[in-house]
Amino acid sequence: PGGAAVRARRRRAERRVELVHGEDGMATLVADLPVEVASSIYARLDHTARKLRSAGETRTLDQLRADVLADTLLTGAGLPAGPKADIHIYVDLTTLAGLNAEPAEVAGHGPIPAWLARQLAHEPGSTWRRIITDPATGAPVDAGRQRYRPPAVTDDFVRVRDRVCRHPGCRRPAQFGDLDHAHPRARNGTTDTKNLVGYCRRHHRTKHTPTWHHQLCPETGRLTVTTPAGATFTSDPEPLHEPRHSER
Repeated sequence: PGGAAVRARRRRAERRVELVHGEDGMATLVADLPVEVASSIYARLDHTARKLRSAGETRTLDQLRADVLADTLLTGAGLPAGPKADIHIYVDLTTLAGLNAEPAEVAGHGPIPAWLARQLAHEPGSTWRRIITDPATGAPVDAGRQRYRPPAVTDDFVRVRDRVCRHPGCRRPAQFGDLDHAHPRARNGTTDTKNLVGYCRRHHRTKHTPTWHHQLCPETGRLTVTTPAGATFTSDPEPLHEPRHSER
């Protein structure tokens, strides 16, 4: 943890923007930014792009995100006022209290040092959500949102539990994606935490493509995906902390 914390401070001091010229009249603009800044920028771009698509835009989401970014930087008029960009950071209470230096995790990105997690948690406007976990497995059992009606609680819980798209190899954060019924709702599938899975939009569509098969275990949350070629992949919801093992 000590080495990771030092490297993170050094890398944040090296933030920069680069212009890389390409071919066919294209170039790549690269911004090397702190993860919470880059994730928030992308979330705002994605929200605006999806809003434009729902209003009838014919450009793809990739094109819209790029165009909104360009409009914002060149004219200052690309991003309309809207909801704040959310990023999900997972950190245990003892780390948050400064009692240890275990790394936290940003959904879709990976580990961040404890000092950064504490800094982000205490920034004005940050929202804390209590998540109760199973002490043996680390699996979340409650998302701590009793004030909201059940459908909202269920939505929040599944996104917190899954963290990222559950399709094999995809790391898109769950809060940017869709929730899908493992057992189809049209065939009496229930809308609850035992039958909902988080996917990004692309892999949500893939799931419904013939010859792809997805099976969810309602007791454990284990997802088994069988590809058209017959390969099988399994994934479990990631625990929010390291499981505790008893010794004899």
